[in-house]
This record gives sequence, structure tokens and C-alpha cells, in this order.
Amino acid sequence: MKKSLHPDNYRPVVFEDLNNGFRFLTRSTVSAEETTKWEDGQEYPLVKVHITSASHPFFTGEERILDIEGRVDKFKARAAAGAAAKDKRAAAASKQAKRQAAKIEKAETKAEASKSK
Repeated sequence: MKKSLHPDNYRPVVFEDLNNGFRFLTRSTVSAEETTKWEDGQEYPLVKVHITSASHPFFTGEERILDIEGRVDKFKARAAAGAAAKDKRAAAASKQAKRQAAKIEKAETKAEASKSK
């Protein structure tokens, strides 16, 4: 086995879970800029982490449902809404074009009627 492979600067460090405030003291080589006072009255380096075994659903046994609908369902709903909006715009444009064509036809028939008089 290689010598000097593992670090040798282990020291007590407090890790704090940002989800629930759970804190634990262990030995680590991680560097920390903040310090905190522990239950024994001493100051230790503080490392804030986003998730620990105290808040992770795998370890707590509770399953958190973050999203009722799945991502695919949401995508399909957005696509359907987009298609409906596109159809609505197309129908409005078609209606507008028919109105414009009717106006032009009316103007042409009026012009022909005035020429024949």
C-alpha cells in the first residue's frame, strides 16, 4: 500500500443540515470558514450541507411527493395548450382573410356596377 495516501489533518468539524437544522460533530479534513459553538462549549469549524441522512427520504423513510403531475404530463399539457392556441390563431386569421376577401369582392362588384351605369 502507498504511504502518505490518506490525509493526516483530521480535526473535529460540525456539519449542519440546511433543511432541518440537524447538526452533528465528526472528524473531517474539510476546510471551513465559519465556526460554531458546540454543546461542549468549544468552537468548531462549521460546514453547511444541503442534505444529510437526517433529511434524505431514503434514510427517513418518508417519501416526499414534490410534483403531483409528472414532467411528461406537464409537457403534454403545455403542448396541447400551445396547439389549441395555434389553432385559435389560425381560425382567427382565416376569418379575417374571409372578411377581407368579402370586402374586396364587394368593392369590385360595386366598381363594376358603377362602370356599367
